Amino acid sequence: MIYSLLVSLGRGASLRDVLPGILFTIIVVLFSLSFHEMSHAFIAYKLGDPTARNLGRITLNPKKHLDPMGTVCMMLFGFGWAKPVPINTRNFKKPRSGLALSSLAGPVSNLILAFVSMLLWALVLVFLPVPAGINAATTFGGKLLFFLKELLMYFHVLNLYLAVFNLLPIPPLDGSNILFMFLPSKALYFIQQHEPTIRIVLFVLLFMGALSGIIGTISTLISNGMLWIITLIPGI
Repeated sequence: MIYSLLVSLGRGASLRDVLPGILFTIIVVLFSLSFHEMSHAFIAYKLGDPTARNLGRITLNPKKHLDPMGTVCMMLFGFGWAKPVPINTRNFKKPRSGLALSSLAGPVSNLILAFVSMLLWALVLVFLPVPAGINAATTFGGKLLFFLKELLMYFHVLNLYLAVFNLLPIPPLDGSNILFMFLPSKALYFIQQHEPTIRIVLFVLLFMGALSGIIGTISTLISNGMLWIITLIPGI
C-alpha cells in the first residue's frame, strides 16, 4: 500500500516509480470502498429495508460512504473501513438471514471486482501485446499498456484484501454478522456485550500485523483459484 511505497521512496526508489502506485491505490480504494458499501445498501433494499436507500447510500459517490480515517488506513496499510450502512433488521422478513445477506454483499462485490480485474488483465495480455522488438518503456502505447495492467492488478489485489479482511468473523466486520446467523442467542449476546473490547483487540492486531499472514494466504489462494478459472476460458 502507500505506506510501503513511501518506505521504498525513503530507501532510494525514484518518485517516478512510486507515484503511479500511489495514484492507483487512491483510485482503487475510492471506487472499491464505495462499491462495497453501495452493495450493502442495495441488497438490504432488495430484502425489504429502505433505510440506506432513503439516505442516498445506493450510489458510487465516495462522499456518501467514506470515513476519513478508515479511508486513510486503507490507502496506507491495506485495511480500512467506510461509514457503516444503516440497516433496520425489523424491515426484513427474516432479520438474521437478512442481516447476514446484506453483510455478505460487500465482500462478494469486492470478489467480483477482483475477478473482473484479473480477467481484464488476462485479456490485455492476450489481445494487446507489445509488438516484438519494441521497447515498451520508450513508447506511448507501451507505457499506456503497462499502466493499464498495473491498475488492473491493483484492483485485483486490493479488492481481494478488502473482501478477505471483511469476511473475518470478528466484530465489527461483515463476517461477524454472517457468523451471528448461526450462533445461539446466549453466544450472540455475549459477543455483543464485549464488542467494544473486541474492536480494540482487532485494531491492535491489525496495526501489529498479526493478521497480515492469514489475510495474505487466503487472498493468494483465492487469486490462484480465479486465475485457474480464467485459464479455462478458450483463447486465454
